[in-house]
Amino acid sequence: MEELEKVLSQRAATLGVEIKRGFAVTGFHQNNEGVTVEAGGQSFESKWLVGCDGSRSAVRKTGGFEFAGTEPEFTGYSAKVDILNPELLKPGRNVTPTGMYMQSQPGYLAIQDFDGGAFHDSAKPVTREHLQEVLRHVSNTDVTISTLHIASTWTDRARQATSYRNGRIFLAGDAAHIHAPLGGQGLNLGLGDAMNLGWKLAATIHGKAPEGLLDSYGTERHPIGAQVLNWSRAQAAIMKPEPDARALHTIVTDLINTVDGATYFAGRVWGVSTQINLGGKHPLVGCSVPNFEFENGTKIGELMHNGRGILLNFDHDTSLKKLASEYNQIDYISTHAKEQLNLTAALIRPDGIVAWATDNVVEISEMQKAMARWFV
Repeated sequence: MEELEKVLSQRAATLGVEIKRGFAVTGFHQNNEGVTVEAGGQSFESKWLVGCDGSRSAVRKTGGFEFAGTEPEFTGYSAKVDILNPELLKPGRNVTPTGMYMQSQPGYLAIQDFDGGAFHDSAKPVTREHLQEVLRHVSNTDVTISTLHIASTWTDRARQATSYRNGRIFLAGDAAHIHAPLGGQGLNLGLGDAMNLGWKLAATIHGKAPEGLLDSYGTERHPIGAQVLNWSRAQAAIMKPEPDARALHTIVTDLINTVDGATYFAGRVWGVSTQINLGGKHPLVGCSVPNFEFENGTKIGELMHNGRGILLNFDHDTSLKKLASEYNQIDYISTHAKEQLNLTAALIRPDGIVAWATDNVVEISEMQKAMARWFV
């Protein structure tokens, strides 16, 4: 996470962005022209405000967004400890009659105690004595923690803003949705929000947005957030220390041990099966563009740093170049890739989503519709 923040900060700096840290938002108000934000004892004027300020988002609360969802089943603990008798604990993930504990490596623990999230919500500090009590209860051993180095708590509380937009105010990341960190999907989900909203907001600010472009942010991203929240709830459900959950856990384990099952679960956890419903005929429409590698060794990701769309032509149809030139937001690339997946051509949005694609001779009218939908 630190390295990712460093990379993004460096990129922002090269674009001339000034990042102000430690400026907590204390209030704001909007009108038809823009938003006035109070933060760090100062007042800032802007056209738009995007709340990316985490699960306790001040922007979400002040902006009047409804945050609907379900309450937690457990308190989760992540800790680094020294254990006096480590042989009492099994390695890996262990589901027990009273909860779950996992050792990813010696001394690094994740524990789930099905207390309805009571300890996390109490905001009490995690002491060595408390963590030892919870670990003994969940593992059903007399394990002894000699030293607690660091610990944090979390829950499987799952909530989502019912709308990601209120006028000139938007939500993204944990401000828009919270869920258990099981499976590690939260970071990618938040980055996906930012990628989707970022280019649409930029196009709007520069007067290059088709009608309804900003509204498509919520239309596209809210269902994806809801899918991840349901996935998180399902994970918690099969971990409960109850007979019904144990039976369900056994069946899911059997499914994971099949090729189709493993492929499905991996696709859900990694997000590679995520597809936005854009109404296209081709199966790639609405998916992230494959990481095409071209004949000169360049990969498509390297060509997307300028935040523009791409018309990718594998068929060298010269009429497509003229069509692309009519849009100053689209780069035209005519080349061959090492693996073209039978594609003839594809239109790629600035967020890397395939907006249109074909395996056949290009129907110019269909491509024009796709371009007009996303670009001006």
